[in-house]
Amino acid sequence: MHIHILGICGTFMGSLAQLARAAGHRVTGADVSVYPPMSTQLQLAGIELIEGFSRDQLKLSPDLFVIGNVVSRGNPLMEAILDAGCPYISGPQWLSDNILQGRWTLAVSGTHGKTTTATMLAWILEYAGMSPGYLIGGVPGNFPCSARLGESDFFVIEADEYDTAFFDKRSKFVHYRPNTLVVNNLEFDHADIFADLAAIQTQFHHLVRTVPGNGLIIYPRNLPAVEQVLDKGCWSERQTFGGDGADWQVLSASADGACFELKGPDPNQASGRIQWRLTGRHNVQNAVAAVAAARHVGVLPELACEALCAFKGVKRRMELLAEIGAIRVYDDFAHHPTAIQSTLEGLRANVGSENILAIIEPRSNTMKQGVHRHLLAEAVACADHCLWFQPSAMDWSLQEALKATHTSKVFSATDDIICSVAAAVTDYTKPLHIVVMSNGGFAGVHQELISVLRERHIN
Repeated sequence: MHIHILGICGTFMGSLAQLARAAGHRVTGADVSVYPPMSTQLQLAGIELIEGFSRDQLKLSPDLFVIGNVVSRGNPLMEAILDAGCPYISGPQWLSDNILQGRWTLAVSGTHGKTTTATMLAWILEYAGMSPGYLIGGVPGNFPCSARLGESDFFVIEADEYDTAFFDKRSKFVHYRPNTLVVNNLEFDHADIFADLAAIQTQFHHLVRTVPGNGLIIYPRNLPAVEQVLDKGCWSERQTFGGDGADWQVLSASADGACFELKGPDPNQASGRIQWRLTGRHNVQNAVAAVAAARHVGVLPELACEALCAFKGVKRRMELLAEIGAIRVYDDFAHHPTAIQSTLEGLRANVGSENILAIIEPRSNTMKQGVHRHLLAEAVACADHCLWFQPSAMDWSLQEALKATHTSKVFSATDDIICSVAAAVTDYTKPLHIVVMSNGGFAGVHQELISVLRERHIN
């Protein structure tokens, strides 16, 4: 089959394209911006890319058009597809019909931690010799790429609540029909498509409805937003993690989360111990959820913990980019106040009284709309200083939202942020940890900053 993918360079659609190619299909695709690293991955996989959405792509005569959720009515190619009556389908639906059908799907959902937890889970199954397929919205350190078919019936997928396509406004994850479902957490996000938390909970309820009776739902104990979803109806087995009385518990943990023990619901099974390179209590909980999900498909906790001791993390999740003298520069994907706070708390517990400088781009639609502006000052409380970039598209003042803290400064140009850091680094008498946080490229701030700091260090 020849499929032509619209929006092929997105994280999800690019991964789907590679799975389709590996499954033996001829794959071509188009996007408005075709650039590395995704374009490189796709070309190496033998996938032909076209820049733009011109109507003449109908001449490719594919058997099926697969439509990404970046495509809307008015897109010239989409209008041509509709006018010509060509067959089309959403990415998640194609994935469900052609890759997930007949497999044991392990889905990881939630507002935060999906990518990291799904990567942990895929790695645990790989370490256990189960050769799973997977699709992850990030670059996993233990695997060479973000998606693969695998060689077993097991498939791990990061289950995103964002909408499916312009013609299917259900969340992507409704299509996946998991046998094992992790719900890591649940908060209000994606303010561009959801009116409130209740609207998101409705989508999670639809997801819960698709889990079979002999399936398993793993979720945090005493988290009202999740429990409210399950109270609407749940027909599957359940296990909880975190908190007193949970089925899966952390027995002990270092303050920074770099070393901990966990215990499952079976009193006859030994506890597992993890000592790894990650930090933060959020990653401890991610690990517990991953171990619980792996247990559902037969991996003993001791082996799962052994696997996580060798876990290399995910790119852009507190990824150490450079060490320049006593300065460390990290890249992190955090863009929601909860994620920002938990990341900085984990770093603070790890580095003690050493200096932390956070550089943040509030790039997500939810942040741009100012939905969580009242939480920003508290979110960066663990940082000694915080430099914020105010995008021109924002119609509210970061300065006003952060007036309660004297540690934050707001800039309207990334060059000014770099100059401010370069001028201030000599004032730090202790080691300095610089964390750059954004869910986008942040205009290349990371590498520009590293170049300037290296130049100053040499001179």
